[in-house]
Amino acid sequence: MTETQANTVAALAGKPRFLALDVFRGATIFLMILVNTSGPGAAPYPQLVHAKWFGFTLADLVFPTFLFAMGNAMSFAFRKPVATGPFLARLFKRGAIIFVLGYLMYWFPFVDHGPDGWVLKPFALTRVPGVLQRLALCYVLAGLLIRWLRPRQLLLAGIVLLLGYWTILLAFTPLDLAYDKYANVGTRLDLWLLGPGHLYKKDAGFDPEGLLGTLPATVNVIAGYLAGLAIVAGGDLRRTVRRMAGIGVVLILAALAWSPWFPIAKKLWTGPYVLLTVGLDLLLLGAAIWLIEIAGFKRGTRFFTILGRNPLAIYLFSELFVTVLAMIPVGGYDGIYAAVGIGVFQAIAPGPLGSLLCAFAYTMLCWAVGWWMDRKGLILKA
Repeated sequence: MTETQANTVAALAGKPRFLALDVFRGATIFLMILVNTSGPGAAPYPQLVHAKWFGFTLADLVFPTFLFAMGNAMSFAFRKPVATGPFLARLFKRGAIIFVLGYLMYWFPFVDHGPDGWVLKPFALTRVPGVLQRLALCYVLAGLLIRWLRPRQLLLAGIVLLLGYWTILLAFTPLDLAYDKYANVGTRLDLWLLGPGHLYKKDAGFDPEGLLGTLPATVNVIAGYLAGLAIVAGGDLRRTVRRMAGIGVVLILAALAWSPWFPIAKKLWTGPYVLLTVGLDLLLLGAAIWLIEIAGFKRGTRFFTILGRNPLAIYLFSELFVTVLAMIPVGGYDGIYAAVGIGVFQAIAPGPLGSLLCAFAYTMLCWAVGWWMDRKGLILKA
């Protein structure tokens, strides 16, 4: 750590943590569960479904916002000066734990029921990349950059990562196939390194959380970290929020200007997609700060801070429990979740509204688990 970095860390050590940041992270978790658990029996609203390839929906904002929120948290977690050895040990340990948890989540329930009874799910057919795995890799890469680079250098590193990723796609794939789902170099790298058995099963050899996409996704973390630094270190919070809003608008316009040459695509995690999501996150976080920290409107914020305090535990519960519900057949339905979604919510409100209500009810169940953990003082830290 350089002397300048040490002075910056020391100056930030006594700064308070803003409530708006915890609300922002909690709201992200809420929307993530809502999108991931759409009720069965009807197609969800289009904005709650990821774009098939090029394009952008509300659902496409969730994951990069979680990365951005993780970067915010890192601006606080890295405030205390730590020697290089312990810092690296902690960084890699936490990254490894999150990665393994993500892998086990996809392997769960570890067994299949066949003609001869229960058998262990084969390792060769277990997905290796995934949401938590990408979080882990981005956390480690961003942590290394944050450790040794100053804020302006981090900004330059983000530009290099975005342009470098674009260059790799263009240089190692035929130009007319650079953005093809199955022919781009990222997909070919995943197939060569991991094989189709370890990739996303629903996309026939393509994984939306593939390894190469870690490079541009790390920029979302860096952006969140820099925003966190600006918020904590800024003397005039109103001026900081106005600056965030201005930068957010510029990034959104830059994304749209770049998109004719490099399309906006969540599954490919393109550079314009990063600029667009960071720009939107700056606007949303700025609005939250203005409303909560400046205007002083704090009513109802605990609803989201409950989720923000335990994001890893609540996310894992949301993914694992819905899998358990789908495993238990009820009354001819393929699992309890299908029975409730179709038999109850589709009966009440047929179509996308019923699907949304089912997802909302399940999200509230996950919130209740978070509320219980908060009451007990239980925090899952990787």
